[in-house]
Amino acid sequence: MTNNQFLDRRNEPRVVITGMGALTPIGLSIAESWESIMIGRSGIDRVTQFDASVMSCQIGGEVTGFDPHDYLPRKKARKMARSSQLAYASATTALADAGFANGGYDPERMGVCLGTAIGGFEMADNNMVAHRRGGWKQVKPFGLIGCLPNMMSHHVGMLAKCYGPTTAIAAACASGTQAIGEAVEYIRRGRADIMITGGVDGLIHESSFTGFCAMKAMPTEFNDNPTQASRPFDKNRRGFLLSEGSGTFILERLDQALARGAHIHAEIIGHANSAEAYHMATPAPDGSGRMRAMKWAIQDAGIEPDQVDYINAHGTSTPLNDAAETLAIKKLFGEQAYKIPVSSTKALTGHALGGAGAIEASFAIKTLQTGILPPTWNYETPDPACDLDYVTEGPRKKEVTHVLSNSFGLGGQNACIVLKKYDPAKA
Repeated sequence: MTNNQFLDRRNEPRVVITGMGALTPIGLSIAESWESIMIGRSGIDRVTQFDASVMSCQIGGEVTGFDPHDYLPRKKARKMARSSQLAYASATTALADAGFANGGYDPERMGVCLGTAIGGFEMADNNMVAHRRGGWKQVKPFGLIGCLPNMMSHHVGMLAKCYGPTTAIAAACASGTQAIGEAVEYIRRGRADIMITGGVDGLIHESSFTGFCAMKAMPTEFNDNPTQASRPFDKNRRGFLLSEGSGTFILERLDQALARGAHIHAEIIGHANSAEAYHMATPAPDGSGRMRAMKWAIQDAGIEPDQVDYINAHGTSTPLNDAAETLAIKKLFGEQAYKIPVSSTKALTGHALGGAGAIEASFAIKTLQTGILPPTWNYETPDPACDLDYVTEGPRKKEVTHVLSNSFGLGGQNACIVLKKYDPAKA
């Protein structure tokens, strides 16, 4: 799909979501995470997975209370990176939610497409440290392959015993959203009837913190006040908060879901991704690349821009990102942009990189189901460069049919999906 030349989707199968699972810094389930969003319960705190006391930024979003052994045998868990453990756990929940905990599907017609920014990078880093300290005999045998970005998809595929297409998407912070879009295409093209998809990262690790601190990408003024550190679209935003988490979905052909009497959470009607070809860390200041991704996703959905009822923003709390996203929205929607509610949930969750888009897609689905918009918490001071309706007063009731969910990544890789409220009468 290039420029405006999109395929005619009318003869392709409709794709619906029949299972969901998530582990986030604000909850060990989607229900718990959504409750946190509604009451403003933050998952940002001092880091505990390593000693961050010497870092300029010492806070982040950890999935607290997560025990991989609740889902995995200890021997198997030891061979897996934290990102693989998180993906395995959320996939277990999603499969059960879809009614597939004990099978009931053709494994040759099920595939996996998960997104991750860096995968199990910490396993390779730990191995390098061990080698330097004690020689090659200290290196763990699964440290190298455990860090590969496709290992999350592999482990989830093993969990479900699926033999269909299995792949991984690595597009930085856009990985989870782009993976969902690619999973939709597998079903549209007839390569699979069911796809396990979403995104994950588990990078609360010394190396990742060191890198982002060196980039001056994370705030340094809030180490003693962590819950106030992430403040998307606020004039006093100072950077993103690194976090971790996983969001997983079961996508299915609508006709098959109806035939087996599955509960349908929502429908995915459009997706797109674009490149900015501008800079490895700085967004294009004119917002053009982001605008293209949003525009093409809406075109792929077969709706008009004025049918978008709410935008779940990427909203990282960095000065450049939030301004560029705001500008892109205004370029695409014109005056209508000021009438569309826009919000970012990263104020509470932080930024889970490859997991962010999938986690936020679960919140977009809850918005469709409940008719409640998640607010942008911590917004206090307006910024002239960010002048849209960011739902700053708290949860807002609004009838919502179409949601646009944005994810924009390092390297100028942008991905968007359009979700629609499922209407059984129009099945």
